[in-house]
Amino acid sequence: MALTGTYQRTLDDKQRLAIPKRLRDAMGEAELQELYIAPEVGRALSVFSPRAFERRAARIEELSTGRSGVVNYLRLYYSQAERVEIDAQGRIRLPERLVEFAQLQEDVVLLGVHDHIEIWDSALWNDFLKEHSLEFDRLAREALP
Repeated sequence: MALTGTYQRTLDDKQRLAIPKRLRDAMGEAELQELYIAPEVGRALSVFSPRAFERRAARIEELSTGRSGVVNYLRLYYSQAERVEIDAQGRIRLPERLVEFAQLQEDVVLLGVHDHIEIWDSALWNDFLKEHSLEFDRLAREALP
C-alpha cells in the first residue's frame, strides 16, 4: 500500500518522534520493530521499513556508475543512514547528526511518500509548499507524461 498523508508531530527533548500507527501499518511488514532513517534532498529525512531500505539500496546500486559524484553521494548517504528501533509507544529516536542535517526544531511534519515517510521541520515544509504548490500541474505532467 502506498504511504500517504501529512501528520503534525512534536520532537521531544530526547529527539524521539512518534510514528503514526497508520503509517507503520501501511509499511506492510508484520511486527515492524525497526526502521532506517537517511538524509533526503531538501533537508528532509527519509524513513524506510527494512524491506523498503533494501529496495532503495538495490536501486541506488543499479544506477551507480562509478563517477566521483555518485561515489561521494553513496559515502554521504550510507554514512548518515542509520537503523533505529521502534519503542513500545511507536516512537523512534533520531540521531543528532540527522536532526542537525534536517534542521529539525520541535515542530515537525511527517509525510507519507509512496514507499517511505519523510520528516521535515514544519517551517521548512511550509516554505516548500509556498514555493512549489503553484507548480503542481507542471510537476504532475513531468511525473505522469
